[in-house]
Amino acid sequence: MSRNTLFIAGLALLLAVGALILQFALPTGGGVSGSEFRALEDEVANLRQGGALRIALLDAEEAFTVFTDAVGDLRRRATEKLAEVTELQRGQGEAALSDREYQQRLMEIKAEFLDAQFAVQVALIDMMIAADGFSDIRGELAQLKEQIQPVVDAAGELVTTAQVGALSAADFDSRYSQLETVYQQSDQLLVNIAAVKVVAAAKEIAIERGFDLVLGRKNVHVYSNPAVIVDITDLVKARVSTYL
Repeated sequence: MSRNTLFIAGLALLLAVGALILQFALPTGGGVSGSEFRALEDEVANLRQGGALRIALLDAEEAFTVFTDAVGDLRRRATEKLAEVTELQRGQGEAALSDREYQQRLMEIKAEFLDAQFAVQVALIDMMIAADGFSDIRGELAQLKEQIQPVVDAAGELVTTAQVGALSAADFDSRYSQLETVYQQSDQLLVNIAAVKVVAAAKEIAIERGFDLVLGRKNVHVYSNPAVIVDITDLVKARVSTYL
């Protein structure tokens, strides 16, 4: 295993440890057990006996856009680079490029795309570290930034190396794949952190507004009466915005 591979593998392990540190705020598992579900049914039944059950809906994905919009300019740059990759791949036969020129250009744009993605992550981490709403995990966020910084630097170096044509396609793909793996791990961790804040905001709104139950809009349901079931997505988005 090369020194570079060992470095990336070690960093991936650190990110995994970072994920464990942050699990204190995340629900475990992908669902609820049978006993937990029955307890929820009993709780809902008790609420119904005490009066009308107030239910709210939340589109968690829409609420999450508060975070993506906050780094919108950087995300657009990454999207533009991805579009360049797609355009180049689709137009290979029409472009006046030799195979070598095509591979060179493809490596350059792919490296720029990955670098742009890391820029989004760093900007979001910096924003969270500076925000009062994330003060409870500020130390963990600072640790995460410190851990991924060498990879961010490596992504920038990959751009430079690709531009000067100092890598074979095989070497580029190997380095790109390792960096992309760490990017995906850290990205999932950031999504989890953001999800915790969305859930916290939904809970705050539910308690303040007197809702007994908040359901995710993505849950399977055919119909909900807007006069009875209230969508609190905009309220949650506004509350999450105050965290940043």
